[in-house]
Amino acid sequence: MSMQVEPVVESALMEVEEHVTTTVESPVVDRALVAQLVGDAQRQGLSVEGEGGLLAQLTKMVLESALEGEITAHLGYEKHERTDEGVGNSRNGTRSKTVLTKAGPVEIEVPRDRAGTFEPVVVRKRQRRLGSIEDVVLSLSARGMTHGDISAHLADVYGSQVSKTTISTITDKVLDGMAEWQGRPLDPVYPVVFIDAIHVKIRDGQVANRPIYVALAVTVEGNRDILGLWAGDGGEGAKYWQQVLTEIKNRGVEDVLMLVCDGLKGLPESVANVWPATIVQTCIVHLMRNSFRYAARQDWDAISRGLKPVYQASTVEQAEERFLEFAEAWGKKYPAIVRLWENAWAEFVPFLQFDREIRRIVCTTNAIESVNARIRKAVKARGHFPNEQAALKCVYLAIMALDPTGKGRARWTQRWKQALNAFDITFDGRLSAARP
Repeated sequence: MSMQVEPVVESALMEVEEHVTTTVESPVVDRALVAQLVGDAQRQGLSVEGEGGLLAQLTKMVLESALEGEITAHLGYEKHERTDEGVGNSRNGTRSKTVLTKAGPVEIEVPRDRAGTFEPVVVRKRQRRLGSIEDVVLSLSARGMTHGDISAHLADVYGSQVSKTTISTITDKVLDGMAEWQGRPLDPVYPVVFIDAIHVKIRDGQVANRPIYVALAVTVEGNRDILGLWAGDGGEGAKYWQQVLTEIKNRGVEDVLMLVCDGLKGLPESVANVWPATIVQTCIVHLMRNSFRYAARQDWDAISRGLKPVYQASTVEQAEERFLEFAEAWGKKYPAIVRLWENAWAEFVPFLQFDREIRRIVCTTNAIESVNARIRKAVKARGHFPNEQAALKCVYLAIMALDPTGKGRARWTQRWKQALNAFDITFDGRLSAARP
């Protein structure tokens, strides 16, 4: 028994020493007391780990003590202290609750108050799983908090002194998971793949803007699937994109029906080499957004109304007619917008040959913008990064926060069946051939 328990105890003590702050005058963890508890458990034949083990019992005592402290702070008086029953709030017994912890399932008694206003923090209402400090740090980091903010938050809420260095070490643990995620097998075919760039500031000698490219796809089932992340230096060309697309293909992607991007140099040529049948389409959302950059804010609504008939036209001929009308109305005031559309016209035209269901998928912005918004929030909070790996780690954590399953997937649209049929007919059954 002793030979099985001692390594576990030693590991537990090392973990406690790593994460619990001690002072010279009064250590938080008394090693002699811990040793005594372990010795008593051994003599009684009680295991250290597992359901009902020593760690589970200690977890129960710590949690219940913390909850008792929270309700005392909430009510303003100690347990068993005499109070005026007719004034204010008071204790109202406890309720049993089982939470899953790293020591196994633990049943705890959660105190209640008569007014029903007590909101526990250590174990929140309806919370059934108790994470470690690492889980809290990763969750806060994924939501855009800096290491300094996380350290301050843990001190304010939990009274835990966790240094920024420790937080950085914790977040570095995701690098192995990120590498595994980046190399995971992908689906054999995707109806649409979007490639977009998020710009971050990286301090490498001097602070400079660097793009991180996100490949985001719609699956045959109508889910959003983030295929991967790639860092660039802003001067990418056909060779760079050949490597990225070949990597995606080697992970199992045999066919992509449409690839949507925003004027990335060398990408169309590389797509033709990797997936010859893939149609490259200029992103309508980015085309509209870039148009607004050349216009005064008060003209945005009018410009949007003027361009809407262009990308909603039934045929290429109608789109050309509507664009000539737009150029006549706005060409003198904003010639740069007209030139922008003229330069992008060859990549814009393919969009017009498709069924409206396909157009709707290509123009759907909610799923793309939700990802970009989360990434930008996390990136903006950091300001700048010391190196490329730190920036990729931040973006990866933000993406994983969108999907707790760790697969980077979410529902794209509720009306996918109509679009799926339209894709299958338009692209001659290439989707049907890929499905099992």
